Amino acid sequence: MKAEFTIRNVNRTVGTMLGAEVTRRFGGDGLPDGTIDLTLRGSAGQSFGAFVPRGVLLRLEGDANDYLGKGLSGGTIVLHPPAVSPLVAEENVIAGNVILYGATGGNVFIRGLVGERFCVRNSGATAVVEGVGDHACEYMTGGRAVILGPTGRNFAAGMSGGLAFVWDPDRTLYLRMNHEMVDLDPLDDEDAEWLRSVVAMHADLTGSAVARRILDDWWDAVGQFAKIFPKDFKRVEEARRQAIERGVDVDEAIMAAARG
Repeated sequence: MKAEFTIRNVNRTVGTMLGAEVTRRFGGDGLPDGTIDLTLRGSAGQSFGAFVPRGVLLRLEGDANDYLGKGLSGGTIVLHPPAVSPLVAEENVIAGNVILYGATGGNVFIRGLVGERFCVRNSGATAVVEGVGDHACEYMTGGRAVILGPTGRNFAAGMSGGLAFVWDPDRTLYLRMNHEMVDLDPLDDEDAEWLRSVVAMHADLTGSAVARRILDDWWDAVGQFAKIFPKDFKRVEEARRQAIERGVDVDEAIMAAARG
């Protein structure tokens, strides 16, 4: 199913009743990806796409207020400026604060800058954005965040799980991070392969000029990405890898690592 609508900033939690009906009829697994494909044009109110399950794709041509994708539960949200907009997307704010608060799954692709506390308490969604304000990835416990632009201060405070990949060509991210619970690591081959596919998807869905520039110069650009890896999560992942190599019980190894 495909449909198009206009939207105004008085329209809040757009997509949530639709998502509730999908979950009521088809359960927590939702529908196959892209079953429902909706395009909305205008300025969305708060909590656009909140709690949307798998099978629902919301495309927003315009801008959004706070709490976009709150509690996202498997659906996909694509946000980009109108094609006729004269603004340079990566230099302008297109969505507000606290995006993907408490999300458990799904994907978000945002062409442009967003406000503070991006991906706070995200526990399973994948998100791509072109710049964030202060406190991004705060208390994140899972999922992945890809940031193709500048970050504010106190990045990754309380981040205990998931991964973040930040394009950092000027090597200044270290100065803006909260180092208490995370390490700043280089990418391995698996990271690079996954990241390239996600950046390509971002370019295709949003028309991002930033993503295109990165892809056109990939072999240099990939070396400019930093990987933010929570220390506890890293210890658990290493325990998992060693357990598989030794042929021992993976769950027991993970529990032992989690206890420190």
